[in-house]
Amino acid sequence: MAEISENAPARLPDRDSVEAVLAALPAGSNEASLAEALMQAFPGFAFSAASVHDQYWRDTRSVLAASGKRIAEYRPWMEAELARDNGDIAKVWRRLQDTDFQISEWQGNSVYAFAPTGSGAADYLQISLGRETEWCAGPIVNPSHRPWGEEELLDPSWIAHDDMSDDKVLGGPHYRLLGSAATSIVHVRSLLARCARLERDKREARRPEIEQRVWVGSDGTRTPFLDLQPDWFDQVPREVRFFQDWQESSARESRVYEHWALDIKDYEHRGQREIGFITRPLKLPAEKLGAGELSVHVLMDKTEAIDRELGLRFGWFFLMTHGNRVDPEVGEVIAKGLRDARVLLPDHDAEVLLRWADQRYGF
Repeated sequence: MAEISENAPARLPDRDSVEAVLAALPAGSNEASLAEALMQAFPGFAFSAASVHDQYWRDTRSVLAASGKRIAEYRPWMEAELARDNGDIAKVWRRLQDTDFQISEWQGNSVYAFAPTGSGAADYLQISLGRETEWCAGPIVNPSHRPWGEEELLDPSWIAHDDMSDDKVLGGPHYRLLGSAATSIVHVRSLLARCARLERDKREARRPEIEQRVWVGSDGTRTPFLDLQPDWFDQVPREVRFFQDWQESSARESRVYEHWALDIKDYEHRGQREIGFITRPLKLPAEKLGAGELSVHVLMDKTEAIDRELGLRFGWFFLMTHGNRVDPEVGEVIAKGLRDARVLLPDHDAEVLLRWADQRYGF
């Protein structure tokens, strides 16, 4: 597999500058306007943008007067109202029922902006954004049902999101950077290098343990673990494999970001840093494909149909690693068909699929 270097990271647009671009965009700007504004602000980057239909609701809410004037942030305001009545939930509820206060809430969809920095599969920038609209979500308390706990007041579950309509919109849609400073604006090749280095360091830290590990067979035979898995220290994370497989397959004729966004994570868990991403398809085929009782030849026909629908050669393989529309068993059946010489793929695609079948990964 090709080595991924961290020696030549792209010059990234900084967070403050991107936020200034977003603040200057008129409400309701579409993805084309977003991309154009980014290109104007950062000469040399050919930005494009795409959305993912993953409607979400922020937990940031405001208290509004009947006039629409913003009074306060909802949760601390409600905590103060509870304190005012010594934590008497019923009393707070009855008192606020008689007011005309309203709650506003933010609804959004994920949007990603991309810009190439080179010709390799991982040579591009990704900016993670939300396109968000604020709306008047309802009365300050549930008018017909008394809350029985503080959280019912502090997290207003009575809001009916299906009731959102144009006449209730207060502002937006506006774009907002999502994620932390480490994940919102990312040079993907540099991200992969960090993933690979972190995985390598974790495995090296376990070297004394792994070198002593043995498998004991049913007959009592003891076999060193590294005799069974001699490449254990050389294994790379799934994130790196995804891009290596793209670069080495027919998919390399297209850019990754034309078909996929990356939901990037960078956090600590039990004292260890974790870096990675979940792939998010920008387009999905209309139907799911499972192996079932289908022959390998029928599966080949169906995977070719998926590629045509996606406009991406070998696209079915990457959907399979995602698991949303193509079951991994499809890859297993086709890999067996290749080994049995019952079907053919281009040599580079066959190599990628067989490598996956020997050591599966997925998101």
